[in-house]
Amino acid sequence: MTQQPHTGPGGEEVVGPETSGPATDAAPSQDADAGAEQVEAEQAAVAGQEPAGETPTGEAPGETPPGARPSGGLLSDAALAAERLADLQRLQAEYVNYKRRVDRDRAVVQERAVRSVLEALLPVLDDIHAARQHGDLESGPFSAIAEKLETSLGRFGLERYGEPGQAFDPVEHEALMHTSWPQDGSVPADAESTTIVQVLQPGYRAGDQVIRAARVAVADPE
Repeated sequence: MTQQPHTGPGGEEVVGPETSGPATDAAPSQDADAGAEQVEAEQAAVAGQEPAGETPTGEAPGETPPGARPSGGLLSDAALAAERLADLQRLQAEYVNYKRRVDRDRAVVQERAVRSVLEALLPVLDDIHAARQHGDLESGPFSAIAEKLETSLGRFGLERYGEPGQAFDPVEHEALMHTSWPQDGSVPADAESTTIVQVLQPGYRAGDQVIRAARVAVADPE
């Protein structure tokens, strides 16, 4: 830059900085660019959008803001409905299993209660059976009462078992005596296994469940 003289207000010559042409022209151009950027920013702000080429702070391009529903709203609703259906099916399965367990437990409790009552009446049934064997219940009111009691208990599946000549079964019989093979023909002669020769106390069972094993005397075939 060169110093050029010029005339001041009082007519004196003053030397000042010379302004070149290209530098003077560049300043208006920069001001125009800045003004254009400002206008663009103001228009973007009025439109409620971010300026072109910029991304909101803390968000990557194409990322959905937190709390906002994805563009596929229908797909999201379908997934939510499927989740709710799965929850409902799981609750229904749990209820069905619970109901089955309750029904099973109820049946077990009922069987135990019936067995307890039958076990409590076994001494009475033993006395009735012994009296019948001795001929004390051939007739009369006590005979009718005994028959009614046995019939009522039979509705619960109670039955008496144990007879001479039957094969010994350790599940249903309790051997209290082991004797010689009888010769009076009270047991089958062709028996091939341990056989009951005398019933000391009859057994009782309800269905397939043994209430009390029969107490017997057994013998082995010769």
